[in-house]
Amino acid sequence: MDYQRTPKINRIACPWLIKRFIDQDAEIIYVPFEQVIVKANELDAIPFDLPGVEYSHYEDECIFDYFLKKHKLKDEALDRIAAIVRGADTDRLDFAPQAAGLSAIFMGLSQQIKDDYELLEIGMKIYDGLYHWAKHMFNQKHCDAAGEQLLLDVYHKYLKTGKKKAPGWTMELKEMIQDQMDTNMSISLRRASNELDINPAYLSRAFSKYFDNMSFGDYIRKMRIDKAIKLLETTSYSLTEIAYLTGFSDQSHFNRIFKKQTGENPSVYRKRAKKSKEYTNS
Repeated sequence: MDYQRTPKINRIACPWLIKRFIDQDAEIIYVPFEQVIVKANELDAIPFDLPGVEYSHYEDECIFDYFLKKHKLKDEALDRIAAIVRGADTDRLDFAPQAAGLSAIFMGLSQQIKDDYELLEIGMKIYDGLYHWAKHMFNQKHCDAAGEQLLLDVYHKYLKTGKKKAPGWTMELKEMIQDQMDTNMSISLRRASNELDINPAYLSRAFSKYFDNMSFGDYIRKMRIDKAIKLLETTSYSLTEIAYLTGFSDQSHFNRIFKKQTGENPSVYRKRAKKSKEYTNS
């Protein structure tokens, strides 16, 4: 049971979560704020999203987070949605890039639709769509090429023998880079820190300790060049195409970074690699 005052973020997200993942037969009842506890007792209902009840906000987490913990819902897609809902509900739009959009959508709808149950019905469809995105499409960009996504192999050995054991977030970050590197190769330190729930300043300082003594930016550039080398050696893509597929702004930028990393231009590297292959096969 929730209170009636044009529900927006949490008070639509939580009913969606309840009906989709906890109790599909649950009935959501909106009543005025001052009547929630009285009506909950009369109807043997469970109140939520107000002070003094179990299903409420705790510290910097919102009620959606509590539902996930309380009902032991282990689903990475729901965790992604939780960050978006938390950011939108608390005006901490840095929690997730999608939080601002979610907030704008429901602020607009709440001005157009005054019936709480009509708003809930529309909101259920919106969260269904958001869940599908979070489950299957969260690492895709609008301009992704259909049917193909180039992934970078970032599982290089990064700890030397005898080095102090790396913290758990390093493997999470490696997996994130692997999962989210699309054809544009776009992943930012802030985005990584948000998803790992680690302070970006700390992540920036600690990154080099566990990733080949490189900064975050240098490591990503190295991954781009490694991928470019593979494409130069195994495909007939033009240099412009390879520059695009490895996330460089244009071919001249690609040429400059490639030469800085390898000591020679990509065209020279390709010719040398081709001759070497012909010699090996002869």
